[in-house]
This record gives sequence, structure tokens and C-alpha cells, in this order.
Amino acid sequence: MNFLKKITIATSIAAASFVGNAYGQNFQWKEAQSNGYTYKYVTNDPTSARYYTLKNGLTVILSPTNKDPRIQTYIATKAGSKTDPADHTGLAHYLEHMLFKGTDQFGSKDWSKEKPLLDQIDALYEKYNKTTDESKRKQIYKEIDRVSGEAAKYAIANEYDKMLAGMGADGTNAFTSFEQTVYTEDIPSNVVDKFLAVQAERFRQPVLRLFHTELEAVYEEKNRSLDDDGDKVFDMMFANLFPNNNYGKQTTIGTIEHLKNPSLNAIREYFNNYYVPNNMGIIMSGDFNPDEVIAKIDKAFSYMKSKPVPTYNVGQEKPITTPVVKEVTGPNPESLMIGFRFPGATTKDARLLNLVGNMLANGQAGLIDLDLVKKQKLLGAYAFPYLLKDYSVLLLQGKPTEGQSLDDVKNLLLQEIDKLRKGEFSDDLIQSIVNNEKKAIIQKDEKYSSRAGILMDEFTSDIDHKTSLEYVDEISKLTKKDIMDFAARYLQNNNYVAVYKRKGEDKSIVKVDKPTITPVSVNREDQSPFLKKIDEMPENAIAPVWLNFDKDISKNKLGNVEVLSVKNTDNALFRLYYYFDSGKWNNKILPLATEYLEYLGTKNKSSEAISKEFYKLASSFNVSAGNEETYVSLEGLNENFDKTVALFEDLIKNSQADNEALNAYKARLKKSRADAKQNKGIIMAGLRSYAQYGAQNPFNNVLSDAELDALKAEDLINVLHDLFNHKHKVLYYGPKSGTEVVASLTPIHKLPGSLKEWSKTKTFTQIPTDKNKVLFAHYDMVQAEALWVRNADQYNSSITPTANLFNTYFGGGMGSIVFQTIRESKALAYSTYSYFSLPSKKEDKDMIISYVGTQADKFGEATTAMNELLMSLPKSDQLFETAKSGLKKTIASERITQDGIIFTYLKAQRLGNNSDIRKNVYEQAPKLSFGDINTFHDKEMKGKNYTYCVVASQDKVKESEMQKLGEVKKLSLQEIFGY
Repeated sequence: MNFLKKITIATSIAAASFVGNAYGQNFQWKEAQSNGYTYKYVTNDPTSARYYTLKNGLTVILSPTNKDPRIQTYIATKAGSKTDPADHTGLAHYLEHMLFKGTDQFGSKDWSKEKPLLDQIDALYEKYNKTTDESKRKQIYKEIDRVSGEAAKYAIANEYDKMLAGMGADGTNAFTSFEQTVYTEDIPSNVVDKFLAVQAERFRQPVLRLFHTELEAVYEEKNRSLDDDGDKVFDMMFANLFPNNNYGKQTTIGTIEHLKNPSLNAIREYFNNYYVPNNMGIIMSGDFNPDEVIAKIDKAFSYMKSKPVPTYNVGQEKPITTPVVKEVTGPNPESLMIGFRFPGATTKDARLLNLVGNMLANGQAGLIDLDLVKKQKLLGAYAFPYLLKDYSVLLLQGKPTEGQSLDDVKNLLLQEIDKLRKGEFSDDLIQSIVNNEKKAIIQKDEKYSSRAGILMDEFTSDIDHKTSLEYVDEISKLTKKDIMDFAARYLQNNNYVAVYKRKGEDKSIVKVDKPTITPVSVNREDQSPFLKKIDEMPENAIAPVWLNFDKDISKNKLGNVEVLSVKNTDNALFRLYYYFDSGKWNNKILPLATEYLEYLGTKNKSSEAISKEFYKLASSFNVSAGNEETYVSLEGLNENFDKTVALFEDLIKNSQADNEALNAYKARLKKSRADAKQNKGIIMAGLRSYAQYGAQNPFNNVLSDAELDALKAEDLINVLHDLFNHKHKVLYYGPKSGTEVVASLTPIHKLPGSLKEWSKTKTFTQIPTDKNKVLFAHYDMVQAEALWVRNADQYNSSITPTANLFNTYFGGGMGSIVFQTIRESKALAYSTYSYFSLPSKKEDKDMIISYVGTQADKFGEATTAMNELLMSLPKSDQLFETAKSGLKKTIASERITQDGIIFTYLKAQRLGNNSDIRKNVYEQAPKLSFGDINTFHDKEMKGKNYTYCVVASQDKVKESEMQKLGEVKKLSLQEIFGY
């Protein structure tokens, strides 16, 4: 349950908005009837989507595909933060949270006794909302807390999550954005009846129970956003792009003042206004018969009554005629964001904006990719269109390298915009983008989940599906002059907003203070009659499908190199990998060499020319060197297989040393390394590695500054040229057979007579967790994050079924013991989890990992709460049976396909397993008793030592609090990072 992460998903939203199809197809809206229902569809639609409008106005979009026995579902409401009342911002988001709490039929053990108490809470919140005197507010809140505790005695926490978990659902969640609130589930295809029964009840008349603890979770979410410089930059950008429109006037998560003064009446009114069938859609893609499913949806949701939706007034924006420049400060590295405003998502100009975004940055051959990234003029640079209903936005982002100012970054980004206006781009760039869009269409159609996501985004943004399908045809007809005219109209040198992200203390932050909350009952053992009724509904069992590594994978030889392949019978895409059983542990400069390759050319081709050529082929490559494994991956259209492989092999074998590129790379790497020390997530990763392996660990196994300075271009080139002389495997998924792959590769992938063994120069061994200790790293933040790490015993495959069931029961989701206790009952963390981790290779040890992200002033309470769970496993027969049922159904409906088959095989090899381990889990986990997992808990967790990795502000978390956990060691960034 979250408000949509804006920056990170902007690109995917834009890409998903325009699906396209094979070039030259004829798309027409048609109408048809089947099983008594009329629906619309678009001819030649690769998603085979049917569009129904039920009598009450509910939109239903069904896209059947039987590749996996599962269904991705979205229930979407066309209402989000832009339709929040001005005096109750954040309301759509916390209503989203409350729609997991149940109705009078589920979520309550005794509704007749619970309701009067909830009515009292309603009245108290209204009184609290209207009171300004702080002492009186505290008295009222104390009464809210007391009555909430009484009401909670009749509530059954997470009953919704338990029902869905028992069905074998994955991805139980929801998100709120500017103009959509969407509830998402991925369900086995045999539980449609159960799923629809629960959803129909869920939206009938939701009860706002357990409100004050859930609101505290929203407070936590708000505080996390205050620690996120990216969120602050985005909010500042939209506030200045849209001073009159609600995109900029109010944020999705809301203001602190409004969060602290909620009104349950306002929430209920919002639900009644916007959660009406003519404003909602049910989108499903997966394994089902649409004739049957539409009848079931109609029956389940026919109780909903259509009603007018409140008129939304689009705040009209005046043209920006002078650059608007703003600043944001925070602990993260400096960066710059530039934003241009465009028309809304349904317009032709928005579709053209999507193309322009690709022309600027597509990861390979865009203007920014070639001019700023390839030439290493910036540490990082991106462009992405963000398409919304009222307006759209083009966002450019850049990070300075050493010695650059943010003004330098701005000028470099604006120069690329200037090139669009002047037509200074390759004549064939548009056609290359068209080719890559065609490939993207095939990729999106591979998975039922991506189909559903595309259709859902179109629905909430009012984008016509036929228009989306025509996108490739539309852009293929554009000329260079069309792009130049478009850029001249919208991308001028004075009509943008620029947000400078400066490094420093943000003194404007006012966090949401921790209210006094008495832990509430979660009534784990109770079940509503509704849940029992759902459980008793019949379902046809799905038979599991296990991998047979001897039959499912073709095994061939290319010289003395093993070739593992799986045939793609669905489409014309291929993925090829060269897999090396070695990485950074054996050669610290290997990952640097693979990154350096991105900036190199050959004797005959520049780096930029190679990138353009890959992009023309609608292909790409990536070289990734991990600690103990290295992958070279190539992907593209099968018709271009030989050309793609030959192009890459020529590059890696004939790359030329480039000292200018190396010097730029070193400068960028040093800046990147310095920036990593300002990233709390990376710091926590360093602490975790320190806890696992000690002071010398894989995380800080890097070149020192002196070693980096001494590095020569020839050192890196020699590593690249020598790579294929070492032992490796070839992995392939695509239309070719194993013998055809070998035949194609034989003239291209030339091999020496014998391949070298990888020298084992460095081995890291997990250290015993022999005492309780705290590894602390200071970071200027509102929140505090704590990660428990314990190295356990060496891998033993026989415990896999027990470990899987234990994780599902204990810390694996919103219905788990950990989540229910720490978040639902005690409101101590927005994010929390705990699990027993099996290693990736048989020589390594199992691990216990636990986490809480909490407010700094709740650090002591939160860590105590987790430690209590690690000491004693609460028993819930009902939750345990749900965990067993859900685990079995999830495995039964899981299908490992495509190249996933090969990677599963390699993982099994590393662990010393000869067969699909899921079969053991499926057969053995249902036979386990609670006593079995309790014994497992006691053996692995109870009374054990832990290393606590803590990232927090030393001014907000007292050392005395940490000393209660163990011996405190404050680590410097030098100790963590190794440079």
C-alpha cells in the first residue's frame, strides 16, 4: 500500500501508455456479442482485449492468455490526489489503506459490539479535527486511543490479506497516484469465484476500523518521503509547473497539517463520491474464459449503483515565459531536474512527446545517451516523458561529475534540446525508434501481468486503445521537420522549470510526530463467517508443473563450451548469455573493465557508431560482473541474431584503448564513489556486508584511490580481450534449436583450443555471529533503519520446505506475524519484515534477516518488538493453515518458463541440487505442523546473537538505546566503503 513512486516509474508509465502493434496493421473498433454480453474490441489487437460496460456503468476489460494458470487483476478508480478535497489532502491515499480493513461482514468478530465504538471514534475525530488547543487535542487523542483499543478487541486485523494469501495470491497491494487509485492482485486462475466474492464485498461498504494505527503507518510513509530527496525534487518541480492545477497544488501523500487532522466523515464522503461503478474499472489478464468471467463479474458487482461523479475543474495553466528556478536541499548528492509542460495524455502531442523522449534518451542511441553519457560529460543523464490526463511533462535529469556546477549540467541538457529544434540528429533515428517499439510490443505481450498494466494505465488516463495500437504507424510517418517544429513549439529556452538539488541540511523539514498509541489486539485466531464461507467455496485444483532439467533444456557443445538452450515458440525474440563462473572476487578490475567497454570503439567504429548500430538492429547488450559471476547478455529480434552477436564480439575482442575515455571514466567513477557515501541505501548495504563477512568484505573489495589512479587503459583492455579465453557457458532462449544456435555461433564465437581456468585469488567467508553487536552509520534523516543479520549453519537442502513455510507464516507479507505485530498492532514501522534466507551456493551459510524502518523516536520500541518476535514465535492455528494453503497454491500455479528454466538449473547446480526443489516444498510443507516451524524458529532465531546494522542520525537515535542491543561500533564511511 503506497503512493506511487513518481520519479522511478515515470518512464514505465509513458511507455505503457502506447502499446502499438506490428507495423501496417489495420485497427478498427468493432462490436460483438457473446454469452448474452455486448463488448467492443479492436481488430488485430495482440492483447485480444474485450471492453465491456455493464448496466451500472462499470468498465470491465478482459485480456485472455493461457500461458500461465494465473491472472493479473486491477480494480481501478479514476480518483487520486488531484481529486482530494483541498482541506483534506492525502485523503485518497489513506482511503486506499483503509480498503484493506474489511466491512461489517469481514474484519470483525462481533460487528454489533464493534460498531458503537467505531461511531464514538468517528465523533472523536471530528471533535479532534475542529480543535486547535493543543492540550485539548492531546486529551481527545488519548480518548481516541482508549476507545480504539476497545474497538480493536472486536476487529480481526489483516483478514483481507489472509483470505487472499489463502487463495495463493501474490502482489497483494494498492497504489495511489495523481488521478488513479488501483488495487492489485495476482491470483491463481482457479480462484476467480473466491476473488470476486471478496472484492465485491470489499467495495460494498468499507468499515474504517483500526484507523489510528493505520494513520500512523501513513505518518511513517510521510516521514520516509521527507528523507527522500528525489520525492522533494519531484514535488517542487510539479508545484512550479502547475501552480493552478492540483498536480502541483497538492501532493499524493498530503500535507502534515491535513494528515494530523483527519476526518473519517470526509473519507467516507470521498468513497461515496468516487467509488461508483461508472468511475471504476476491473482489468484482468491471464488464463480464463472471458465469456464466463464477465458473467461472474456482472453478478458480483451488480449491486453497485451508478451516480454522477463530482465535476473536476482542471486548473488551467498560463504559459511559462521565463525560466522558473528553485532549490531543494538534502543529504543526497547534487543533481538537477528540468521540466517542460505539455498537453494531456489523450492528445496527439502527448504521443509525439513519447517519441521525443526516446529521441533524447533511450538507453542507447538518444541524443543525451550519445552526447552526454557516452562522452561522459555528466555522471548521469536521463529524459523521460510523464503522461497525465490534464497535462503531460518532459523531465530531464542530470548529475554533475567532479568539478561541474549544476549550471553546467543545465546548459548541457538544454544544448540537447537545442539540437532537437535545429534538427541536429541522425536521419534514421525515428526509424530506429520504430524498430525498437515493435520489439517492445512483443516483449510486453509475453507476460499477462504487463498486458494488464498497459490496459489499466490506458483506462485511468482515458487513452483510446485503438489509438495506442496505431502508435507505431503514427510515428513511422513523422519527418525530421515534424520533430523540429514540435520542439520549437514546446521546448523553448525560456519555458521550463529547473530544480537544483543542493547538498545540505533541509531546515524546512517538520516531521510528523509520534502519537502515543497503545498496542491493539489483532485477534489472530478469530475468523469471520465470511472468511469461512470463502474458504468453503469450491475450486478446481491446479496441477503443479515441475522442471525436468534433462528434458526442458537442450544441451549442446560449441567446441568445449556447453550450450544450454530453451526454444522460444511464442515469438521472434532471442536472449543470449555468456556466463562466467567468476567475478569481482577474483579480479577487482573486471567490473571496471565491463563498464569501461561502454565507452569504447574499435579500429573501424566509434563507440557512438556501435550504439547506433545496436539500436538500429533493435538489439542491446549488457555486461555485468558480480562478486562470483559475470554475465554478458544480448537480446533482440531473431532475424538480427547473427548481426547482433557479431557486432558485440567484434567490440569486445577488438576494442581499442582510449586514454581520454579512461580519464573521464576515472573522474566519473570517483564522483560516483563519493556520491555512494551519501546514499543511505548503499550505506546499509555496506553495513550488511560488514555484518556477514567482517571488516574485509565483498562490499569494500574495491580498488583504493591510489590503485584507481594507477590503472591503465591497457589493463582494462587486456581483461576484455581475454574474457572469452576463460571457461564459460552459452545460454540461449529464442526461436533457434540448440543445434541451430551452435551453427550460428560457430563462425562468430571463435574459441581457443583450450580455455583457461579462473584463478581463485580471493575468497570471502561468512563470519560467526558470536555476540550481539551494533554497526552504526550516521546519516542525516528523519527515520531510523535497523537491519538484523545473523549467519547461521551451512546450506542443507532438506530444510527448504520448513524454511519456505516458516517465512510465509512469520515475516513474508501483510498477513504475517511480523507485519501484524509491528505495524498493525503497535504502529511502530511502515516497513518491516523478517525471513530465513537460503544461500545461492552450497558452500555458503543460511542467514536470518530482519528489518524495521521507523521514526527515530520509536527506535527503541521497534527494535524491542522485533526482538520479542525473534525470541518467541506467536502461535496462530488459523494463520498457519492459511500459510500452508497459500504456499501450496502459489507453487502449483507457478510456471518457470523461457530463460528462467536455464537460470533455475544453474541455481540448482550451485546448490548441489539435481531436480526442481519446489517439488520438495510442495510435497513436504503441507505435512508440517506448527510444532515443526516453532522448533525451526527456536533453533535458528531464539536466543541467538545478532549484528544490528543501523543507519540513522546520531542526533536522533541515542547511543544508549543502541547499547541495549549490543556492543556499539560506529563505522566511518572509509571503513564501510574501503576508499
